[in-house]
Parts: sequence; C-alpha cells; structure tokens
Amino acid sequence: MNILLSVLLGLLVFAAPARAEVEQCRFIQAKPEREACYTRQEAALAAKRKPAPVSNADTRMIETLEQMRREDAEVYRSLHSICRGC
Repeated sequence: MNILLSVLLGLLVFAAPARAEVEQCRFIQAKPEREACYTRQEAALAAKRKPAPVSNADTRMIETLEQMRREDAEVYRSLHSICRGC
C-alpha cells in the first residue's frame, strides 16, 4: 500500500511540471511575447508528434501483410463464386 502511494505521488510530481509548461503562455501579458510562446509550444508539440522513421524490417513486414491481404481477398472472391450460401 505504501509503495502504491509513493508511486502515485511520484506520478503527480512529474506530471505537474509538464502541465504547467503548457499553460504558462496564457499568463504572459504582452501579446507578441505570448504569441511567440504559443509558436514555440506548437513547434515542440509537432516535434513530439512526429512519427518515428520506418525501418527496413518494418517496411518488409508491411509489404508482406499487404500481399497476404491481397491473396486472402482473391481466395474469398473465388470461394464466393463457387459457394453461394453453403
């Protein structure tokens, strides 16, 4: 029980600065500085959302899955023309 409480407290401590970092722009009084702050935040969030580059192994796996789907679709079409509701 004590460990669970300490883990939750740790999560709250680490989550609070991240949230505060996002909300700091709205408290800036000067409009140009506030807009610059929002621009920096937008760039930082866009960098975080940027997907990781796809490796060669991932590309081969995707191609294999697509090939399997095409083959499955072909088999289903051929079965549908042979067996209608049996």
